[in-house]
Parts: sequence; structure tokens; C-alpha cells
Amino acid sequence: MASLAERTRDAVDARPFLRTALAAGVVNYAAAARLLDVDGEEDAVATALRRHADDITYETTRADATVTMESGLGESDTGLLSVNDTAYASGAGSLTGVVATGDVDARALASVIGRLDAAGIAPEAAGYTTHSLVVVVDRRDGPNALRAVEGALDAVARAGSDNA
Repeated sequence: MASLAERTRDAVDARPFLRTALAAGVVNYAAAARLLDVDGEEDAVATALRRHADDITYETTRADATVTMESGLGESDTGLLSVNDTAYASGAGSLTGVVATGDVDARALASVIGRLDAAGIAPEAAGYTTHSLVVVVDRRDGPNALRAVEGALDAVARAGSDNA
């Protein structure tokens, strides 16, 4: 059977928001221990969380990317963004695409989605490739989504392990 420390690390890794908060040093360990479904005494789990937090690094970096808006997106056969059987193309509707081109990756997309969620904006679609990120939103949300994407890319969180 895995140790309490291993079970605690696994429980944290299953909750990326908690891993980032631990890395940033903004966690109430007792409250986090109660949140986790780890078999063990709450104080012991809190201690394991403190030790695990010491092993995680946290930094924010700016994604070097240019952000633009593209109006008039709608569903199409091919286009700016395609996921499974749905694509979004210019001139096909009334949605807005916020496009970031440059230094973007999965962490940048996660940061963008988090910022959009905090702003109360639910994207219709989102995706990224090596050098491009796109979120498709309602036309009325376009300007706020643009600001959210710019803000997200100014501070992309990177939580890693000192032991990795």
C-alpha cells in the first residue's frame, strides 16, 4: 500500500488547482486536508501537504504572443478552428474569435480558459497548436474575452517539481 505522503501527492495531482495553489503558497493546509479524500489523520495529511508544497516550484511567465479578434465567425465545414465535425470560419456567423499567435502552449490555454471562466465568459470552442491559440465566444463577449486572453498570457502559471 502507498504511503500517506504518496496518497496525498496523488490526490493533489488529481486537482491541478490545488497543485498550483500549493506551489504559490496560498493554501490553508488543514482546509485542503479536509478537501482531499485521503485515508489518514487530518493533521498528518496537512503535514504531507506542507512537505509536498516545498517540492513544487511556482513562477509566472509572459507568453510572447500577439492577440487579435476576428469577428463574424460561424460554423462551417473548414475554418480557423476545427474540432471533430465542427469548424469555425470567418464570414459564417456572428461569433468572435480571439486569436493568440506566438509562444502559446497547453498551459497558456489553461490560463486563458481560467480567466474566461473568472470573467463569466463561456467559450463556444477553444484550441491551440504549437504557435496559435483560438477561443470562440459570443460576439458581445468579444472585447472582454480579448482583455481576458491578454491578461492570461501576461501571467501564465507554471508549477513544476523541484525533483523533476
